[in-house]
Amino acid sequence: MAKSNIPGSQTLSINISESLYEALQKRSLENTQTIDHVVQDSLAKALGVEHHTLYQVSTSAALVQGVYQGCVTVGKIKEHGNFGLGTYDELDGEGLMLDGHVYQALGNGSVIEPADSASAPFWVSAEFEADRNTVIDSVSSWEELCAQIDLLRRSENLFTAIRIDGVFDEIHYRVACKSAPGTDLVTATSHQAEFTLKNITGTLLGFWSPTYARTFNIPGYHLHLLSGDHQHGGHVLGIQAKNLKLQVMDADNLIMALPESPGFLKADLSGDPALALSKAEGAQKK
Repeated sequence: MAKSNIPGSQTLSINISESLYEALQKRSLENTQTIDHVVQDSLAKALGVEHHTLYQVSTSAALVQGVYQGCVTVGKIKEHGNFGLGTYDELDGEGLMLDGHVYQALGNGSVIEPADSASAPFWVSAEFEADRNTVIDSVSSWEELCAQIDLLRRSENLFTAIRIDGVFDEIHYRVACKSAPGTDLVTATSHQAEFTLKNITGTLLGFWSPTYARTFNIPGYHLHLLSGDHQHGGHVLGIQAKNLKLQVMDADNLIMALPESPGFLKADLSGDPALALSKAEGAQKK
């Protein structure tokens, strides 16, 4: 074993059978992962070492520029975890993945399970395994919820997957509506549908991303709601609730799959999308 040029890692040289190597190559191609990652992930699971991976399709900067043509299928998304969120082709609603099932919250307020052939332009997924959990006694706003989750996060530099289960006294959420390709994200979400529900059982799911990730992910908290009956869902804007079960998972590995569509290849992604993301992800002023 030799020292790697990557800080905190080692290089391991071993001899394996031809059949094992062929299996590694096959898994690498199927999951769009390097052989290094397949080996590392398999070893981590076999040895009981925590090694949590996020799989991301496209970038937030591309969404801001109106590049939201589908580039990955729901079937492919399911191969990379049992938990996550995103959106659909032409920004047609909000995407949710919980316990291995994928849902599409539509602008008319309904929720469906799309076919595996449905496509998404942006998605983040993971195999959710909680590292820590707690009970949140009470929250009266989105800001207060974020502050409570902050107490369970352990670093400003790691991604965090978040799951919250309970009964929500009141929850305010929005659903993006289908838009023409090329429409920038702020304009596209200016006519988003917004909903408020009271006394509803459900799950909030999503991620916290570090500030440095703002050019490729959505910095800060990004949570979607899925009601317990799977009839309601969307991007969370406000909340009031008590006795919520909070679970978090640290993510120390990120895999990104970039589209090769003409729209993505020609887009100017050099700017900082943070301000536009803040406007698009928040509640619309009436």
